[in-house]
Amino acid sequence: MVSSSIPDDIVAQSAQFVEVLAAWERALPALSWHDVMAGVQPEQVALFSVDMLNGFCYEGALASPRIQHIIPAVVATFRDAYAAGVRDFILAQDAHSADATEFADFAPHCQAGSREAQTVPELAALPFADLYTIVSKNSLSAFQGTHLGDWLEARHDLRVAVIVGNCTDLCVQQMAMHLKLYANAYDRPLRVIMPENAVQTYDMPLATAQELNVLPHNGAVLHLLSLYHMRLNGIEVVRALH
Repeated sequence: MVSSSIPDDIVAQSAQFVEVLAAWERALPALSWHDVMAGVQPEQVALFSVDMLNGFCYEGALASPRIQHIIPAVVATFRDAYAAGVRDFILAQDAHSADATEFADFAPHCQAGSREAQTVPELAALPFADLYTIVSKNSLSAFQGTHLGDWLEARHDLRVAVIVGNCTDLCVQQMAMHLKLYANAYDRPLRVIMPENAVQTYDMPLATAQELNVLPHNGAVLHLLSLYHMRLNGIEVVRALH
């Protein structure tokens, strides 16, 4: 029998590291759109929104107040991006099949054609919503089974990708990592920027998880760990974009 590589005192060993991560997160600097746009043209910048849907904010099995709370920051990021001249807005959104394989791991949610799968009204109502490119996805990755890979291939001059949405440790991380690793593989100078105030993940307390017989999910811890993990992979994590 192969023994676990996790030490018995992992909690005690990790306490100081978690304190360091929390201090890092609290000290995140804000970034201005003026700095973002310095040295690039507006057509070289794109804003990616991940799963800002009714089914994660307002209704359904996976709706979360933590995610609903970031809507104002997401909307502000959209407005500021537009004011800065950005015109590429990519909305990667769950539109699951009725028998989606993913439902083995997550409760059924955001099925294609449902109210849950609709963009939150705050984003849908923006006056430039006609510029949105909707990417319907059936998995955690917006690049699997969609046309987003072709979109990216056609934009060799993309220099800045800003990412907002949910969940930090799931679909958002998949989006950020794909963009950054793709750019690295082809030696393209792509900045992938993530404003912390405009991304979030859900919470599943231990007691609730045990009652439902599902995996627990500490939103605060996993949000923090995911942000730091992305920073380790070259993604710029900032407090907010102003």
